[in-house]
Amino acid sequence: MGAQTATKPFTLTYDKTIGMINNVAKGRGFLNPFASVISSDGRIFVLGRRLTRVVICNYDEEYLGEFSYGDGDGDGQLNMPTGMAFDSEDRLYIADEGTHRISVFDLEGAFLGKWGEQGSGDGQLNGPSGIAFDSEDNAYVVDQHNHRVQKFTRDGQYLFQWGEHGHGDGQFNLPWGVTVDSEDDVYVADWRSDRIQVFTSGGRFQAKFGESGEGDGQLSRPSDVAVDDEGYIHVADWGNERVQVLGPDGSFQLKLRGQATPSKWTEDFFLSNHDEKVTRDRANLIPSLPPRLSSAYHVSSQTEPYFWGVTSVTLDAEGRLYATDSRRHRIQVYKRG
Repeated sequence: MGAQTATKPFTLTYDKTIGMINNVAKGRGFLNPFASVISSDGRIFVLGRRLTRVVICNYDEEYLGEFSYGDGDGDGQLNMPTGMAFDSEDRLYIADEGTHRISVFDLEGAFLGKWGEQGSGDGQLNGPSGIAFDSEDNAYVVDQHNHRVQKFTRDGQYLFQWGEHGHGDGQFNLPWGVTVDSEDDVYVADWRSDRIQVFTSGGRFQAKFGESGEGDGQLSRPSDVAVDDEGYIHVADWGNERVQVLGPDGSFQLKLRGQATPSKWTEDFFLSNHDEKVTRDRANLIPSLPPRLSSAYHVSSQTEPYFWGVTSVTLDAEGRLYATDSRRHRIQVYKRG
């Protein structure tokens, strides 16, 4: 794990919003996106929890298509997809807690293969969620309901595992997201324990960050984690409806509640649906709320620019942060500085 300590203020500036709601299986937009990943050529792949499709776009908000095989357990089909990751050759791996397996696709969405089966034995899965690859193309799969992390080759050959149910060091309680840093250390979002745990690639416990709460550096049901090249830890603090950034040593750096503005797709929609634009312009998108609606959930549900159900965080080659805003069907993008 990177031993460097933050020496200057860490800042992120709101950049743009990508996306809008789309409740059909074709065209621009998302419906309850759960994860976003970026290919080596800069394309953004967005996993829809509902409609079970993957939408492809880019930073400039060009819609590049989608692929979906529909709900089911056949080859290429998805049931309750949860997380995604690319290997070094841009093969896309999708974890599915409904089928208890990993499905593999190419950049155009063609089905390449699958591995995994339901169970609690070595190499079996029970509700896989997060997936990440190390520098040697080994896959780390968060085995949610078995409260463990399993390591596989990218072809699905079981290597080893670590973890068990509990709240102690190296134990998990419904873990969810995972990432691997530049040193091949593994960071796991331990959802119900309200913390991030860090391990070596061999599964040895190294550190833990966070505790239950709403304060700076505290977490409530963290759903994902991403680490940049300097070791800064970006956390989807799902229960607190925000993103937090921790330093390489776990120190609190900043928090984001969300600053969304209409995307290009939304602006295009308004051009041909003027009445919708008029209605939005008249709406109070940042209302004052009574004390009974002071929880993070209630504030976010009523405050349109805020995150509402931030499920995943990912970083692109330029260090921009993409926060997947599931309940508002969009991605908010932030840049350093």
